[in-house]
Amino acid sequence: MKTLIAILGLTAMLSAADGAAMYQKCSACHGAKAEKAALGKSEVIGGWSSSKTLDALKGYKAGTRNTKGMGAIMKGQTASLSDGDMKVLSDYIAGLK
Repeated sequence: MKTLIAILGLTAMLSAADGAAMYQKCSACHGAKAEKAALGKSEVIGGWSSSKTLDALKGYKAGTRNTKGMGAIMKGQTASLSDGDMKVLSDYIAGLK
C-alpha cells in the first residue's frame, strides 16, 4: 500500500511539473498565474475549473471554438497537445492561485 501511495504521489508531482513546463508557453499571453486577458481580448482563465479549461482547449484544437476571435491563434497553440497534455495543463491552470 505504501508503494502505491508513493507512486501516486510521484505521478502527481510529475504531472504538476509537466503542467508548469507546458504553461510557460501560455504565460506570455495569459500571465504567470493566468490572471491576464490574453492580448487584451480573452477571458481571464485563472479560477476556471479543470473541466472548463479542458473543454476550451479541446474546442480550440478542433477548430470549433472561437471565443472573442481567439480561435485561429489558439488552434495553433493547441495543435501539438495530446489529450493527456491538455488534461495535465488544465489541471495545472485550475491550481494556479
